[in-house]
Amino acid sequence: KERIAASYINYYMSKCVIVMPCFNDKNDEIERNILASLFPTREVIGVYARDIRIGGGNFHCLTQQIPLGIPFIK
Repeated sequence: KERIAASYINYYMSKCVIVMPCFNDKNDEIERNILASLFPTREVIGVYARDIRIGGGNFHCLTQQIPLGIPFIK
């Protein structure tokens, strides 16, 4: 069985909600409560994230900006 480092710090924050990774672990609810206390005006939504984590990131990584880049000039 492969071990995968999983972190709650890789959450996504918007103006209204926090989307946090969950791992079907007893600490999921503890982390949800911590985030709720840090961001009392936002709803904290936990989403199972093990499959995303296997791919090498999590919600924050998935939502990063894509740079516009330099247009090709002929």
